[in-house]
Amino acid sequence: MSDRPWLVVGLGNPGPRYAGNRHNVGQMVLDVLAERTGARFSRHARAQAVVAETRLGVLPGGAPGPRVVLAKPTTFMNTSGGPVSALAKYYDVPAEHVVMVHDEVDIPFDTIKLKLGGGEGGHNGLRDTTKALGTKDYHRVRVGVGRPPGRMDTADYVLRDFTGTERKDLPILVDDAADAVELLITEGLLAAQGRYHTARA
Repeated sequence: MSDRPWLVVGLGNPGPRYAGNRHNVGQMVLDVLAERTGARFSRHARAQAVVAETRLGVLPGGAPGPRVVLAKPTTFMNTSGGPVSALAKYYDVPAEHVVMVHDEVDIPFDTIKLKLGGGEGGHNGLRDTTKALGTKDYHRVRVGVGRPPGRMDTADYVLRDFTGTERKDLPILVDDAADAVELLITEGLLAAQGRYHTARA
């Protein structure tokens, strides 16, 4: 493992109006990671984002986990790339150490998938990040929010809050996604995929 830090970005839209939206589940995961480590977010001087610097997880053998910068852009979702690129440059983080945590309509609610590289699947936050970084080769922790019902527009769907039924299970989903981020960083992508890509009881 490189001693370079990891940059973990929770995607979403800024402000209380959007805080409970499906589109903001990535930022919910970042809040859990910060709470676990006692880290506090503060505004970054060189990027439109709030960040918290910490160490995440425990490496095999019991050593403290790698250095991690948790980041939540303060721009809107479709302009996430600028803050991500600025932070990656500031902290000297290579693309393969960038982890984007985001909502994913192409997998069911209560499901987590991880990948390195690949397409953006119509996700504007990822599309802008790829453009700003100049590469698709960064990690994604995809938090399933499911497809919109009936003929509802996808953009409208992700900008709505979770349903009452979903909110009962949301803390478990967010907690599992935070675990997935930790496992990815401490043990690698294959270990994390092996844990989260299998059917859960």
